[in-house]
Amino acid sequence: MDTGTAAKHKARQATNDVKPWIRGLARMGYAAKGVVYLIIGILSFQAAFGPGGKTTDSKGAFVTIAGKPFGEVLLWLLIVGLIGYALWKAIQAIKDPDNYGSDTKGIVIRIGLFGAGVVHLFLAYNAFSIITRAGSSSSGSNQSMSAKLLGQPFGQWVIGFIGLCFIGFGVYQVIRAYKKSFMKQLKQYEMHEKEEWWGKRAGQIGLSARGVVFAMMGVFFIQTAVTAKPDKTKGLDGALSELAQQPHGAILLGLVAIGFIAYGIFMFVKGKNKRMNFS
Repeated sequence: MDTGTAAKHKARQATNDVKPWIRGLARMGYAAKGVVYLIIGILSFQAAFGPGGKTTDSKGAFVTIAGKPFGEVLLWLLIVGLIGYALWKAIQAIKDPDNYGSDTKGIVIRIGLFGAGVVHLFLAYNAFSIITRAGSSSSGSNQSMSAKLLGQPFGQWVIGFIGLCFIGFGVYQVIRAYKKSFMKQLKQYEMHEKEEWWGKRAGQIGLSARGVVFAMMGVFFIQTAVTAKPDKTKGLDGALSELAQQPHGAILLGLVAIGFIAYGIFMFVKGKNKRMNFS
């Protein structure tokens, strides 16, 4: 057995360390996340260049899905997928299958992974709230949270720190896109050449767009901290709307929309080819 074949065999054996149902749920979760970003991107693109679109966030995407034939069935599938994604993020944080380690950098990354799991559990709850007709707007929720924090001691500092975290995450996404480091997490030895090429390009475009928007959201949080005005806080939908109001806003929004569509496609590629082992 040559070295390359032996490496592939070893990688496949390591992958078997993860229970099949966990891998299945995790891959379903990546697909669910991809669907959400595809819808946000398509609606944003329509808002930029044609009728019928709107700038929205994940909750808006869920509302759009709910309004389609078999929408509630699709939402239930997304809920299961998002819960699976959250479970995988918790496993990544606790079991450290990607070998981030226990130094300061590794701990920060693993805390971020656990936080991502919590966020996607919240997204699953949002989807459930749409089914039960109990949902509320994301921007209103963000501003309500900011108002509560502003009423607490050191609340402005906490909001400012959240803003810095958003900006840091956005910059990190852009760096990952530039370095193409996200490809290290994929089983490239099992990917077709075209799949690898398109996956790499979709990842670069998608992560860059996502990084820009998250950095914008961070700026809005910092504005809230400085001015002590909760209406300055904006979520994903608010950031996209703000982008559309800038000079050449339609072009800027259209570019970000394409980036979100690319990120959705990349989530499908990642779900299919993500390394999932505890080796």
